[in-house]
Amino acid sequence: MYRTHYCNDIREKDIGQKVELCGWVDTIRDHGGVIFVDLRDQTGITQTVVHDETMLAGVNKECVITVSGTVSERDSETVNEKLDTGRVELVVESLTLLGKCKNMLPFDVSDSRSTREDVRLKYRYLDLRSQRLHNNIVLRSHVIRTMRRCMEEKDFLEIQTPILTASSPEGARDFLVPSRKHKGKFYALPQAPQQFKQLLMVSGFDRYFQIAPCFRDEDARQDRSPGEFYQLDFEMAFATQEDVLQVCEDVIYDVFKTYSTKKISDKPFRRITFKDAMMQFGTDKPDLRNPLRIFDLTDFFAKVDFPLFKGKPVRGIVADCFGQSRKFFEDSLKFATSIGMKGLGYLTLTDGEFKGPIAKFLTPEQKEEITALSGIRANETLFFICDAPSIVNREAGEIRTWLGENLGIIDQDSYEFCYVVDFPMFEIDPSTGKTVFTHNPFSMPQGGLEALETKAPTEVLAYQYDLVCNGIELASGAVRNHDVEIMRKAFAIAGYTEDELESRFTALYTAFQYGAPPHAGMAPGVDRIIMLLAGEESIRDVIAFPLNGNAQDLLLGAPSEVTEQQLLEANIRIRD
Repeated sequence: MYRTHYCNDIREKDIGQKVELCGWVDTIRDHGGVIFVDLRDQTGITQTVVHDETMLAGVNKECVITVSGTVSERDSETVNEKLDTGRVELVVESLTLLGKCKNMLPFDVSDSRSTREDVRLKYRYLDLRSQRLHNNIVLRSHVIRTMRRCMEEKDFLEIQTPILTASSPEGARDFLVPSRKHKGKFYALPQAPQQFKQLLMVSGFDRYFQIAPCFRDEDARQDRSPGEFYQLDFEMAFATQEDVLQVCEDVIYDVFKTYSTKKISDKPFRRITFKDAMMQFGTDKPDLRNPLRIFDLTDFFAKVDFPLFKGKPVRGIVADCFGQSRKFFEDSLKFATSIGMKGLGYLTLTDGEFKGPIAKFLTPEQKEEITALSGIRANETLFFICDAPSIVNREAGEIRTWLGENLGIIDQDSYEFCYVVDFPMFEIDPSTGKTVFTHNPFSMPQGGLEALETKAPTEVLAYQYDLVCNGIELASGAVRNHDVEIMRKAFAIAGYTEDELESRFTALYTAFQYGAPPHAGMAPGVDRIIMLLAGEESIRDVIAFPLNGNAQDLLLGAPSEVTEQQLLEANIRIRD
């Protein structure tokens, strides 16, 4: 037996007891005649005291040892209130070296955060020993356990779906796996269990969930891991949009309430239409911690003799910039030009008068009108964003975020949730001019077949919805299209023939002809939830063994070359 206790178990109640501990050497401090060794395991740290230095022969930081001895009370002047075990120590009577460690470590485990990420990922097993990352992985385990408990309490069945499946167009590149037995054919790793979970509904399983691995060959971002990520995937038969939102809301609220002390949005979470989100926040992922709002001034400037705004949409944002230096406004202009804007106009209301480059173009009546429209008050500044219809909302959203961050008005101690609903079913691809699905091709259009037949494609709304928290999309879902006739029409609008629909989605297309119930679902992203709860800026810091930003595994060396024999068996030839 290596231990009788974990390191963090030792307390004053154990004084005088003989115990055995094991773990990694965190620090060694030689005080001349007495040596203090901090011993670390998964639970925490205990200070041990070694009087015989020969016990430490060959022992250095990050070695694995087991020690036995007697628990003793620390002297009052050496009590460490930062440690749970800070009032006691273990006087070592025997020590065994279990695992040697090189003297020269690639980096200091306790300070791994200051190390370059490529080095940390190459020696990830050392990086994961740091308290911060270790806590993140423990948090991840606990959160997933809570998710499972919540879903089981709601009578969902956990069902696993295949990893090797067929390639299907779901918005990102597939990872392809060559078949050895079927020459020239490939499996694909699932971008999501989308078709399988819908087939489970057709199969008569009323409520399904799983912690599902999803695979997409897409570029990395701070909140997106390349290659692989995990979702709390769930689907419900005989369910409406509100049924799904209620389940998601209950689970997410429970998770955040359990694992955070920050303020959390009250239930029910706010619902914002896609149209309102784009107008008021400039994005379909609004950060509600930022109190600034965007409003439309297009009609107002249509009456103003200001050539730069003529014939274009105009957005406004009012912010309290009182006391800001001239450099603040210069920096705001620099940011605006960095995102492609030609400039950033503004007016400041000072002593009852508007000041700024646009003021001279406004009549007294127009100044009164814009005051009423914008709600601007004394010493506040009204910023103007004007550009092409396709980009003006996005630019206004980025200006809103820049102002919120640089004015320090974003509440860092809260989680603000909302649902974005009523997404358009279709959009026009700017590169091809063709009509394409905006979200999920298996979504139910609002108004059903009649809407598809009577409305312009871009006017059709879908029962699609996203969960957003602090400007990050945490979940996406939809009421599914379970009607073959509606499916044919929707895919035809997106340019698919019925033969293409049947060949590319054979299972669903056929299954829906054998009695499919109405069904709906959603998939909160596990990695992003952990990232928010842990307060991390990079999603890689909440994943045990992530790929780097270039989709490489620096620890095991993937992707790697394979042998000619392996290529031959997979019927693959490498082309230059």
